[in-house]
Amino acid sequence: MTHQLFIDGAYCDAASGQVFDVVDPSNRQVFAQVARGGAEDIDRAVTAARRAFDHGPWPRMSGAERAAVLRRMGDTIAARRDELARVEVQDNGKPLPEALWDIDDTAGVFHFYADLAERLDNAAVQDITLSVEGFTSKAVKEPVGVAGAIIPWNFPMLMASWKVAPALAAGCTVVLKPSELTPLTALELGRIAADAGLPAGALNIVTGFGPEAGQPLTEHPGVDKLAFTGSVPTGSRIMATAARDIKTVSLELGGKSPLVVFADTPIDEAVEWILFGIFWNQGEVCSATSRVLVEAPIYDALLARLTEEAQKIRIGHGLQDGVLLGPLVSPSQHEKVLAAIKRGKAEGRLVTGGGVPEGLEAGCYIQPTIFADMAEDSWIWREEIFGPVVCIKPFTSEADAIRMANDSRFGLAAAVMSADLDRAERVARAFRAGIVWINCSQPTFTEAPWGGYKQSGIGRELGEWGLNNYLETKQITTWDRHRPWGWYLKD
Repeated sequence: MTHQLFIDGAYCDAASGQVFDVVDPSNRQVFAQVARGGAEDIDRAVTAARRAFDHGPWPRMSGAERAAVLRRMGDTIAARRDELARVEVQDNGKPLPEALWDIDDTAGVFHFYADLAERLDNAAVQDITLSVEGFTSKAVKEPVGVAGAIIPWNFPMLMASWKVAPALAAGCTVVLKPSELTPLTALELGRIAADAGLPAGALNIVTGFGPEAGQPLTEHPGVDKLAFTGSVPTGSRIMATAARDIKTVSLELGGKSPLVVFADTPIDEAVEWILFGIFWNQGEVCSATSRVLVEAPIYDALLARLTEEAQKIRIGHGLQDGVLLGPLVSPSQHEKVLAAIKRGKAEGRLVTGGGVPEGLEAGCYIQPTIFADMAEDSWIWREEIFGPVVCIKPFTSEADAIRMANDSRFGLAAAVMSADLDRAERVARAFRAGIVWINCSQPTFTEAPWGGYKQSGIGRELGEWGLNNYLETKQITTWDRHRPWGWYLKD
């Protein structure tokens, strides 16, 4: 089946007529083809979005009117959850329960931002108290304009919603560029939006590769704001490109997140959250807690139990019952992670895993992998792998744990586990990270801010912070014309 671009309210072929293959990572077989968008298609999409913003009804609707459309989109996503989740299993490889969870979250994101859009009718104007009589002033929130959104492949439809829903709620128009590895559910947003009554041009979706479609989107003068989730090198290039036109930018980039476990934590509880923190979604999670620091008195016992439980994880096709670890997203990602594991074997002790499961060689599968005894300056301890690979080290003091946790160029997320909640709160405050979990790892809520410190990004998504990404603030000050001024014109 061939899937088309979505531009100006209709599906269409790429200007070049070219397509590219979509591969099922469970067997490396092509199961669909998608239009290969390029610079001409990006220009068509931005032109449509620009026209829809400058002259169309969407930015001029009330928040309540926009909310009605967003709610219908959320309702449709919820109604189609089983179908959309199965597409994500085939496209991405993740187990079906995780895909269903993602689609439920996607519907929830649209419903949440529908509520915030409605609130804008009362919250978009704020009166300001001035110190000088005769003047009144107000701050008005307005949509930033045309938003260019580029999303990754690990949560295809959910990541689209994190950008599309708040942008539309604010009154912006959008050009979305999904990952070429997982384009299918993102493309379905076009149909869902049109059926919900979104005006033509308010949402445009161009599939294609980074240099051919992503770069022209970041460089296009008709785009007012860029929102990107992905790697640090690509984020850096986008930021540099945006600087030419002083575009607004929000970036959610990589991570090498620590999880600190104190000795007063029950070992079974710690192991459960460590497993979830790194092996959920095959470890293809930007916030994955892939560096585990364990207080010395329980280190050996915890490592033994963690190894035992990791070896029990069922690996296989995402539609099989009981599977908790599916294939990695693509052959190239599979090769990348295997190369990282090979490098890790030279830098630390491979405790378990590290290879392709027997009988699953046809797909992009990797065993849950645990390393120990690596140096703090080793590559595998410091660099993001984006796969089911965790590194574990002991620590001897709270100060030692904080130092090692913060010794990273990344600062997306961090976690701490302790029965002493005062200590846990103290350590949480000491982390240099934008997202911190206490006695858990990875729970994500639409209502709470998401984003990182340092090289993990700029700005915050989700919650009211996500909406603010797509709003400008305008000051309007008025002089009471019935009062005399007389600065220049005097009798």
